[in-house]
Amino acid sequence: MKYIIAMIRPERLDAVKRELQKIEVNRLTVSSVAGYGAQKGHLEIYKAMEHEANLLEKIKIEIAVEDVFLQPIIEAIKTGAKGNDGYIGSGKIFVLPLEDAIRIRTNETGSDAI
Repeated sequence: MKYIIAMIRPERLDAVKRELQKIEVNRLTVSSVAGYGAQKGHLEIYKAMEHEANLLEKIKIEIAVEDVFLQPIIEAIKTGAKGNDGYIGSGKIFVLPLEDAIRIRTNETGSDAI
């Protein structure tokens, strides 16, 4: 099992969800987060004063998957997050090993729980 964490631009969330739904992935967790990478933030003007906003809004998607679904899910996230522009800040995908999963309601474990 693997645990996928993807950081994407907020405006690409609907496109990523559409791509995931095409491959019948309907279980995911989405959080609003802030951070920066190559973009290094941007300059904002607030009450006539310039200030560097170096934390940008991002969306964090988390998905627990069986190994056989890993590559199709990665491709779906990449397709949805990149869009037509390949804009800097399109995001990152991290894949971690997932030792176990437990469904609290039924006590199922492993891939049965996800």
